[in-house]
Amino acid sequence: MQKQCVNATDGPPAKGPYSHAVIAGDFVFVSGQGPFTAQGVAYGTFEHETRVTFANFEKVLAAAGCGLKDIVKVTVFLADMNDFAEFNRIYQEYFTTDCPARSCVQVGRLPLDIKVEIEAVAWRGTGD
Repeated sequence: MQKQCVNATDGPPAKGPYSHAVIAGDFVFVSGQGPFTAQGVAYGTFEHETRVTFANFEKVLAAAGCGLKDIVKVTVFLADMNDFAEFNRIYQEYFTTDCPARSCVQVGRLPLDIKVEIEAVAWRGTGD
């Protein structure tokens, strides 16, 4: 099995030594995405940071040849679990049916003091 690193040219610049995603076989492993833009961190309300994070996700997935519909597992890191209900409200706009498996945890601190980080695994298989 070959490994292919993916960096979305229109995605946010990596904030460390990692690829936006790695394709391994039929799977795409998307690195943790946050509210980052070419101009820096898009600080704002929890909703704003979450929506910027999802926009970044869509750019990275597109660069890997797939989309949100192909995600099979999501891991969510929240700076504050009090944002859990709001996260669910926003999340269900992006995943309306056949939702992926998901874990959601509060962490002690996220990079650059962002409010949310999301990583995922997508499947690019043919179903054959």
